[in-house]
Amino acid sequence: MTDAAPLGVWSAPGRVNLIGEHTDYNDGFVLPFAIDARTAVAVAPRTDRLLRVRSSFDDSEASVAIADLDELFASPAPTSVPEWTTYPLGVAWALLRAAGDAATAAGLDLAIASSVPVGAGLSSSAAIECAVAVALNELWGADLSAKDLTRVGRTAENDAVGAPTGIMDQTASMLGQTDAAVFLDCRALATEIVPLGLQAAGLDVLVIDTLVTHAHSTGGYRERRASCEQGAAAMGVESLR
Repeated sequence: MTDAAPLGVWSAPGRVNLIGEHTDYNDGFVLPFAIDARTAVAVAPRTDRLLRVRSSFDDSEASVAIADLDELFASPAPTSVPEWTTYPLGVAWALLRAAGDAATAAGLDLAIASSVPVGAGLSSSAAIECAVAVALNELWGADLSAKDLTRVGRTAENDAVGAPTGIMDQTASMLGQTDAAVFLDCRALATEIVPLGLQAAGLDVLVIDTLVTHAHSTGGYRERRASCEQGAAAMGVESLR
């Protein structure tokens, strides 16, 4: 990476969903909350217009010219860069599309570290997306709102990574607050912060790692979403809500 001093460090949390499994992409309701495990990204300036990304959880890295992002993501899940790098690079691409001429994209080095377990159902991918989105939004002067950035994260996941997710994970990571859940209407994209009162009651939510892993871009998740879409089509409705 570069020898330049970091411009700053930005972070975003993982999440747990209290209720509403597989309802977000069916335009339903969900009630997730942010957890204390987080993903952080340190960003340093470059003198060229390259984006270079590396992480503490994968030895591979990628360098891509900002001008080449559209070509890289002409179709989802490009194979010319390591798979994990499509998350931060996809966010850069999606953010520039959302911000248009408002953003001034300078070259940057991004170093990512995370305490959110990968593939454990705690939205490690959304934590990467949201941390990077917040960082680039500030550094590139995009001036997008927090809700805009949740859409940037979903666009990155859907159209860059190729994972058919809803918007719950990014919303929880971006809007979550201490000792509160986020009630989300996934059709209207309306949110409400719901205090949980756990601290006052002396309670904790225990999250147990079963060591079963998954990936949104492949396997059962993709099949479940396809089944829901087929069911909605068979009933002549837009969604299963």
